[in-house]
Amino acid sequence: MHRLFGQQHGSKSREVNNMEKSLVKNRDLTYKLVGTALLTAIVVVLQLVGGAIKIGTFSISLVLMPIVVGAALFGIWSGAWLGFVFGVMVMATGDAALFLAVNVPGTIITVLAKGILAGLAAGAVYKFLEKKNRYVATLLASIASPVVNTGVFLIGCSVFFLDTIKSWAGDAPVFQYMIVGLVGINFILELAINLVLNPVIVRIVDIGKKTFSGKTK
Repeated sequence: MHRLFGQQHGSKSREVNNMEKSLVKNRDLTYKLVGTALLTAIVVVLQLVGGAIKIGTFSISLVLMPIVVGAALFGIWSGAWLGFVFGVMVMATGDAALFLAVNVPGTIITVLAKGILAGLAAGAVYKFLEKKNRYVATLLASIASPVVNTGVFLIGCSVFFLDTIKSWAGDAPVFQYMIVGLVGINFILELAINLVLNPVIVRIVDIGKKTFSGKTK
């Protein structure tokens, strides 16, 4: 009798534990989806605003900060999604029109890849360093995002648009033109924005971690 009661009690305990785990899992998924959706809206708005601020050939990307926040709070796949949205908005706002006129598939691959990989990189760096030092994790994630974004863009230019860029460069060395003429000022400003706002990013991530109970990784 005691053994039967113990078995029944153990079975009910396991059922309760499984239900609690399921509820926590569903809650965390809801937090992740809602938080990512809010950051998606912010990415769209910031890209629309940033699209009007042109320095040199291209506009300034203001969206790397919410991508870093999303990657830190909700994981690398959230960062990748926000990077994808960033890429879509770059093409939707006409910021990639110069390249679309030359090579449509190459432009789509380059623009989407640089956004997605920037989000993945930010999430991976943050996840790797978070337990060691959250501030350093956020700082290096903020650096990784613009570095990868710009690096993949330069690779895409070399693969898909090198002949066209040579014609743009004229007598200047083509790779020097790519770095100085195409991405130099933009990269420095984007990196500077992330570095200057890093304390804000850290604060937002800390608040988010407390709000979401640190569950969404």
